[in-house]
Amino acid sequence: MGERVKYSKEFKLEAIRLASEPDQSVPKVTRDLGISDSSLYGWIRQEKEAGERAFPGKGKQNLTSEQAEIKRLRRELEVACQERDVLKKAVAFFAKEN
Repeated sequence: MGERVKYSKEFKLEAIRLASEPDQSVPKVTRDLGISDSSLYGWIRQEKEAGERAFPGKGKQNLTSEQAEIKRLRRELEVACQERDVLKKAVAFFAKEN
């Protein structure tokens, strides 16, 4: 099996644009571009769901400021929960010794 081909954001957006032209169809565009129908349908779905944040590339997320804040707060909460759990165990350990 060959290496998976990675397409740029620009390529994906252009393929979506072409497929939306009145004289085009997804099967015709995919044949012309040499990609699978399922790839283009997936890109169309991603673009509809994420809009400008679709296809961030290289695993980077284009987060809104609210999403970035939520992500940061979730990380802080996870650390606080881990610290709490360690303290609970320490209290239980020292309570047994007395």
